[in-house]
Amino acid sequence: MNTIQKIQYLLLILFAVLSVSCARADENEDVLSQEDISNIILKVKDDATGITTTYNYTVNSVTLPEIKLTNGKTYTVETVFKNGNEDVTQEIISALDEHFFIFAFQGAQINLTRMDDVSRADGNRVGFKTKWEVIKAVDSAAPVLEFTVIHDAASVNENRNGFTFGTVVGGETDAMAVFGLNN
Repeated sequence: MNTIQKIQYLLLILFAVLSVSCARADENEDVLSQEDISNIILKVKDDATGITTTYNYTVNSVTLPEIKLTNGKTYTVETVFKNGNEDVTQEIISALDEHFFIFAFQGAQINLTRMDDVSRADGNRVGFKTKWEVIKAVDSAAPVLEFTVIHDAASVNENRNGFTFGTVVGGETDAMAVFGLNN
């Protein structure tokens, strides 16, 4: 090898090492990326009967769990996150101020109230526990709930915007789930 080839070779190795070591250096350790969330689980409790039904969405699945709701009923819903068999919900709770959930009920008329026991520093609740008042569970041919976990938004707001509960400015999606709705 001549000197120029050696320099090129060393630069290539240096570039490879720096690329790998800096890939996530600008992110906090508590970032729970989509690769770390394998399942998003909604525990839907009928407030009148006390019966809880669990709906498990596997991230990137083509099969949508279908949540059965009855018009006129109210439900208390709790969200759980798993990575394989490990419950990673506490990791998100530990970084409360860095997360926010968006609930978009497309093709359904549902009112949502966030009921978390604790709020973020900005006074907004993330949405681990919510109350759903079902006006009309099926208001189109294919109603769905798009549930999105946002990380590091510049600002968040719990308010309703059309059929979506919660808005953000900035941030990135940590995970997303789609649940079918039926009655």
